[in-house]
Amino acid sequence: MATWIVLVATVAVVLWIMAVFNTLVQRRNRIANAYAQIDVQLKRRYDLIPNLVEVARRYLAHEAATLEAVTRARGAAVTAAAAARVRPTDAATVNLLAAAEQELGGSMGRLMALAEAYPELKADATMRSLSEELTSTENRIGFARQAYNDEVLAYNDSASQFPALIAARLFGFELAAMLQSTQSAQEREAPRLAF
Repeated sequence: MATWIVLVATVAVVLWIMAVFNTLVQRRNRIANAYAQIDVQLKRRYDLIPNLVEVARRYLAHEAATLEAVTRARGAAVTAAAAARVRPTDAATVNLLAAAEQELGGSMGRLMALAEAYPELKADATMRSLSEELTSTENRIGFARQAYNDEVLAYNDSASQFPALIAARLFGFELAAMLQSTQSAQEREAPRLAF
């Protein structure tokens, strides 16, 4: 009789561990899928940027430093995105991507501010079209980032709640990092009106 109780308890524990393991694998795969959606939009953005820089180069020849900064930041972001594509749940990789995206966003912001100062560039049809497409892509990246972070939250909750935490640590399921916004705190502040 005691042998049956031990056998039933052992089977129950093994089945529970299998269920936790499968749930964590499924959630980790969902994170990878959510990152793939971000990756599609990032690639689209990275493909738009050289065209935008080339159009701006015709008008901003004396602003070469800004154009080169955008090009360098794009290259770093492409490299970071490729690393994150391979390991979308790795916190260090995701943090490197966020930093590269922050740098790219800053250099793109400087380029767009320069474009505003040049009426000929601002009026260029290609520049307007590329700017609109870039804005649309940025919105898509924001939605994809939210979906990614939702999946990371679900995974982290599953991997850190007791008793599943025991199985998660036993099988090496590390917590995943959220992909933070690429906007600085100043950019997120609401505009203030003064009368």
